[in-house]
Amino acid sequence: MSMLQGNAPRHPGLWQDVDSQLNDVGVSNLPSSSNGRRELQQLSSQLAQLSQQGRWIVLINPGFAGYKTILANAGVRMDRVLQVHARDEVEALWATERALTSGTTSAVVSWVEQLDHKDKRRLQLVAKSARALGIVLETHAATELQSSCWLQAVH
Repeated sequence: MSMLQGNAPRHPGLWQDVDSQLNDVGVSNLPSSSNGRRELQQLSSQLAQLSQQGRWIVLINPGFAGYKTILANAGVRMDRVLQVHARDEVEALWATERALTSGTTSAVVSWVEQLDHKDKRRLQLVAKSARALGIVLETHAATELQSSCWLQAVH
């Protein structure tokens, strides 16, 4: 029989240091011209690995219908995917913040139209306490970026 030192209860796997298991933590915002389809395809293998940890993969306002197929084909555990439908951008960012800091998620992918300076600063602050990988896909920002590049090329 082995002796336990200290008064702390011991149980394998129950009191593990979650922070030491998180390799990819932080928040990135990316412009997307494909409503997040291309970005999700690029992230899908990493999301598959993260889904094996047993924590949630949270998708907030997915921008297209075929996201389940992409994730399933990559080997993501679909029983660990949680989809959130937010009513507006404010609610989507609030849900993103809560999911990133909850400690029960491995990754959060959120679709928004465009982040203003205040929202970007808010995400920077959330990133300091994030316990999951966070990706915010800006669908409208990429459209504006492409339009401005096209206008510059024309003139």
